[in-house]
Amino acid sequence: MAIKTIVRGSGKFLYDNFHFSEAVESDGFLLCSGIIGTGQEGKVPDDIREEFDNAWSNIISLLKEAGADASHIAEYTSYHVGLQADMAAFMEVRDKYLREPWPAWTAIGITELAVPGAHVEIRVTAKLP
Repeated sequence: MAIKTIVRGSGKFLYDNFHFSEAVESDGFLLCSGIIGTGQEGKVPDDIREEFDNAWSNIISLLKEAGADASHIAEYTSYHVGLQADMAAFMEVRDKYLREPWPAWTAIGITELAVPGAHVEIRVTAKLP
């Protein structure tokens, strides 16, 4: 199985120092690593909706880099610190990016993420056009 890595300019530091590919193309699929909603400076915003929006925006950017868009998402998993408290806000922001037919979705509550203060990480699988 051959893979092609997708590393945007903003992900180069992670790729070089942590051996972390933001996404890989393999056998007609785009497999995105977990994306956290940090802003331009790599910090988690104070506003949770902005954090969720950043995460989805970064996912859309990865899809675009691979020649796809949100309609190609087949499945995603979201990992939440504060799952119950923030679910309504998460779904509200998500619905700005996704439409029917809805992809498969698993939401998992966790205690912490790799970036201190982050509330969500989203992992996506998309079928490339």
